[in-house]
Amino acid sequence: MRISTLWVPVSMVRVRRETRIIAKGAYVCHYDIRVRNYFFLTVTVLYVVLYLGCGAPDSVTRKEPPRLPEKQEAAKSTPSDGRPVIAAFGDSLSAGFGAEPGHSFPDYVQRLIDQAGYRYRVFNAGVSGDTTSDGVERMPEVIGIHPAIVILEFGGNDGLRGLPVTTTKANLAQMIEGFQNSGSKVLLAGMTLPRNYGPEYIASFEKVYLELAEQYKVPRIPFLLDGVGGNPRLMQRDSIHPTGQGNAIVGKTVFRYLEPMLEK
Repeated sequence: MRISTLWVPVSMVRVRRETRIIAKGAYVCHYDIRVRNYFFLTVTVLYVVLYLGCGAPDSVTRKEPPRLPEKQEAAKSTPSDGRPVIAAFGDSLSAGFGAEPGHSFPDYVQRLIDQAGYRYRVFNAGVSGDTTSDGVERMPEVIGIHPAIVILEFGGNDGLRGLPVTTTKANLAQMIEGFQNSGSKVLLAGMTLPRNYGPEYIASFEKVYLELAEQYKVPRIPFLLDGVGGNPRLMQRDSIHPTGQGNAIVGKTVFRYLEPMLEK
């Protein structure tokens, strides 16, 4: 049995907490409060109830207001300026992960479109971390903004996680079909993987984009990060995501394959 005494800084009040061990690792406790004044009794009871108890008080945490999941935020609104929409639909490469705002490759594509005199609005529907399975799940949101063209950029996270190539191909095929059936044109962004993933897996991974482009008769960017990937001056420290300067080059690559699909 352990007895501890707490003196509240009020005269004529004495609080004693008594803890009794009832079994190994278990105990009960109660308080013995002796007061000679009812006013001080009320104050003391409130003090004990609010701040003491049998254990230490929990720390107070502030709950942040609920936020929409990132995947819902990506395509929650439709551009209202009346221009046909080009949806950059993909993962962190489309989202511009790690680059300053306004320096994702879709931002640079928008600038090139404007400079060339085309009237399209590029809508960034990229979400960092997404796999092709996530893309299939989000596809109805993007279809809902009625894009004229979809830059389909998925698969990198599948490959980095070593997911089955057959799954990646099936998911990309489902997205291409879904967009084509809804009236959108598709520009497929091809990807590759770091060399340490082995030649067989890399070859089968790269072949997915070639076969899908032929099957569905869609234009294909052979490698989205052409001239950027592997260049430490243009890539961030993770060697996966381009810097803003690298995204400017990616934007030019995308625009080169996108421009034949545009109408003035």
